[in-house]
Amino acid sequence: MAKWGKLSFAQKKCVSTVGMLMQKTEMVKDGDRIGIAVSGGVDSFVLIRTMLIRQAIIPFNIELMVLHVNPGFKPENHAPLTQWCVENGVASHIELTDYGPRAHSPENKKKSACFYCSRLRRKRLFELCDQYNLTHLALGHTADDLVTTFHMNMLQNGRVEGLSANESFFQGKLQVIRPTLMLEKKYIKAAARQWELPIWDNKCPSNDNTKRSEINNWLEEEWRKMPGSRNNTFNALRRWQLDLNMKTT
Repeated sequence: MAKWGKLSFAQKKCVSTVGMLMQKTEMVKDGDRIGIAVSGGVDSFVLIRTMLIRQAIIPFNIELMVLHVNPGFKPENHAPLTQWCVENGVASHIELTDYGPRAHSPENKKKSACFYCSRLRRKRLFELCDQYNLTHLALGHTADDLVTTFHMNMLQNGRVEGLSANESFFQGKLQVIRPTLMLEKKYIKAAARQWELPIWDNKCPSNDNTKRSEINNWLEEEWRKMPGSRNNTFNALRRWQLDLNMKTT
């Protein structure tokens, strides 16, 4: 038996779906150094657990490092992540910031709190990738995020745009990858419970009070009116996004 033990259906789904996307998009290669952005939520925690298994499976060497930027709502939140990284032998950089409170303060008068905080955290993650000579930054976006983002871009911005599985930044110096982009959240939640990952609650005061949550709730209402429409939406957008990102060489 492999060192990670027997996997449940949901856990196998996570490992196989991530592997499929990595292979079809040629997401990583020998010698790559991947920083995994872990927020402490279910998506990013399953991402690092799944990537550790993929690291053992793929026939070449990659390095993994956990990157966590605590937004500052609850400074002690990341203690379970610190311990988990130690227990699992994963290199990590974990730091406390004041980005969240600043985003909800008079300092931020023009942008939404989520946009402002997210921009600060993303900038810091890019800085850490440069500091540690990382070639990739892995984000835990899921198929659910792909569907919601597509509709947000279409309805709010008039653009047909989703979430890229693999995109280049800084003249090719850094690749931003989304290994769980084809994976539905229902499998991620089940796998997280079965792996007993030390996930913590989101303490942001804007949680579940955003345009993203509004559009997601609207989609859920529309899907309930037409049986099968949810699966059709997910399948269509996954195929479309995969076609855009697949390597043809």
